[in-house]
This record gives sequence, structure tokens and C-alpha cells, in this order.
Amino acid sequence: MRIGIVGAGSTYTPELIEGIGDGRLGAPLDELVLMDIDPNRLEVLGSLARRMLDRAGWTGRLILTTNRSEALDGVDACLVQYRIGGSQARIVDESVPIPHGVLGQETVGPGGWAKALRTVPPTLEIAEELGRRSPRAWLLDFANPVSIVSQALVDAGHRAVGLCNSAIGLQRRAAAHFGVAPERVELESAGLNHGAWYREIRLDGAPKLGELLARHGDAVAEMTGWPREYLEAERAIPSYYLRYYLSPEAVLNEQRKQGTRGTEVARIEAQLLDMYRDPSLSTKPKLLEERGGAFYSSAALDLIAALTGARPARLVVNARNNGAIPDLPDDVVVEVLSEVSASGAATLPIAPLGGTRQELISKIVAFNRATIAAALSGDRRAALDALALNPVVPSREVAEAIGGELIAAHAANLPRFHGR
Repeated sequence: MRIGIVGAGSTYTPELIEGIGDGRLGAPLDELVLMDIDPNRLEVLGSLARRMLDRAGWTGRLILTTNRSEALDGVDACLVQYRIGGSQARIVDESVPIPHGVLGQETVGPGGWAKALRTVPPTLEIAEELGRRSPRAWLLDFANPVSIVSQALVDAGHRAVGLCNSAIGLQRRAAAHFGVAPERVELESAGLNHGAWYREIRLDGAPKLGELLARHGDAVAEMTGWPREYLEAERAIPSYYLRYYLSPEAVLNEQRKQGTRGTEVARIEAQLLDMYRDPSLSTKPKLLEERGGAFYSSAALDLIAALTGARPARLVVNARNNGAIPDLPDDVVVEVLSEVSASGAATLPIAPLGGTRQELISKIVAFNRATIAAALSGDRRAALDALALNPVVPSREVAEAIGGELIAAHAANLPRFHGR
């Protein structure tokens, strides 16, 4: 087996390396190719990866390269996990909207829109090259905004599945609460990435969410960040990110007082990189937990194992709906429990979203689709039209003001919008 990681200079990479060293794939990994366009970060993360894998007694071949083709040639799976423009781009994405009365977040609203404009075209280029060099390989998208990027990949017909660690994080916390192995717990996820409701938690197939809320509602509220009364009224656990759509004014007020997450992430990443440079470090540092990638290793490697046929599994992933959520179009990429194997992700049917949930998701889907089209065309007017469709943007005028600033600020990484 040969796996390529594009964006291996990410501070998340030690999560994957730890899982590989622990044998999480369940099959021998012969070659691991770490690729990044930044040679300095690649050397830092690559050296740490070598130390971690040596410590684990891994006998495969580790390859470091700045050549994208080498990371795509002859692989069984390729994982993309980059942030175009780095942490500074995220800070810009999250700070520009706030003076205009709109919240700042890297996957929701204008921040997600700007990130999608930068991320969709290069990810499709990678998928096209992967298809030429490794026709049977699967592309795993961990690059945000996963909902939009994965939709673009699936629309273009690529062998691609979107990946997020949110669902597996809740699964692991629920399993710990029950005192059982995580494999015995399944979630019913209904919606999109960063826009889903977990409508059921099952233990060995038996529904447990109602019991959990009745007996341990306060603990569930603390675990998920939603008030107990709201969870009981919803009879579901909304994704944390839904609060950006459901309570935008409250979030905006918080951000005006406390700032956005991007600045904190940049600080953590700088500290992590300093730690990674230490030649005596050969384990994943605890600080990485604060970066937000909990259980990323398990999610990514379980998905790779399933898609390569090493270990089929039922996983919450981002894949083509195909009727799984009956009140969404078949061609929309949804985040639901799926049977994953070497044939891909087969979404499992669930009940409709219904009512206001369906209305909100349909608005986000329209925004996603319009943003993909604009990202590929480089049409400024189309991009601003797309931003105006986002549920957290109050008007076309506000969309023009915020969008114009973001397009100008990211000129170096938006060549299609600047005649390049």
C-alpha cells in the first residue's frame, strides 16, 4: 500500500503518523509520501514523522517531497489537508466580516466562502492529476470547507470522499460515557458537514439519545455545548457549527469581545512548530489536542482502510446523497452514516430533515453550489451573488462590501479573479 498526503506540513500530520505507527490501518503500509510546497515545514514535520515511526518500529518507506506528482503517482489513497494562505489567511477571513456586522468563521459565512474560492480550484487540479496517475485511488478531502470542496469533487466525477472529525469526536465521547468500545456506538448524522444534527446515538443498534438526555442531560449539554433545554426540545444534538446559523447575533457579540478562533489557532500552531523542531521529540505533544483535531487519526485511517478494502466499515462521511436524506436532492453531498468499502461510500437511508432544518440546509446547498461555480469561473459578480445567498449575510450590499475586501486581500491566492 502507498499513501500520499498533500499538505503534510500541517500541524495535524503527527495525528496521522501516530495512527500509522499504532497500526490503525489494519494492513501493511509500504510507502508513505509526505508532500508540501513549503520545504521548511515539510522538513520539520517530516523529521518528526521519522522519529515517531522509528519509535513505533514501522518498517515502511517514508518519502518527503515538494513535488506533487510524486505524492500522487501510484498511490492507493491521497489525503489533502492544506490551508491555502496559511493561518494568516484564516485571520483575514474571520476579521474582515465583523466590522460589517457579520460573524467571522473559517467554514461558515464569508470566511467559508473566501476559503472555498481559494481551495476548490487547486483541489480539483489535484484530483484530476490523481485520476491520471493513479486511476483507482481515492481522494480524501480534509481541507475546509469540506462541504463545498467535497461537493465540487463529487460533481466533477472524482473518486472522492469528504472527511471531518466532528462526528467521530462525539462517537468517542459517547462511547466513553457508556464505558464501551467506540465501534459499538453509531451516530445518525443528518445534514451537511458543519451543518448536521445527530438525531440518534445507538449502542449495539439500540437507540440511546433519549435515555442520555433524560438521565444525563446536563453532562450531554456540557459535552456538546448546547443547553439541555434546547437539546430536549430538538431531540437531537446539533453540530456545534449550527450555532453560527441559529444564533448569529450572539456569536457576533462574543467575537467582538473575545476575537475569533483564527488568532488562537495561529498561536497554537506557532508553539507546535517550535515543539516539532526539537530533535528529541518522538511523540505527539499534548498541545495538539488544543488545535481541534481530536480523533483525526482514527477518522482518516479508518476511512483509508475502508476505501482500500483493508477493513470495510460504517462511518459518518461526506458523500453523494443518493436518496439517503429524502428531502434533499440526490446529487448533494451530505454527511451521513455510510457503508464504506473499496467501492466507495454507500449512504444509509434516514428520515427526512423536515421543516426549518430542511429550509436551512437547502439555503446552504444553494450557496455552496453558487460558490463552486464562481470559484471555477473567476467571475467576481458571480462570487458576490453567491456570498449574498449565505444565510448569515443580511444583504447584497453587505456581501459586496465584505466580498470585495476579501477578494482584494487574497489576490495572491485568487489568480482567476485577478486575470492570472
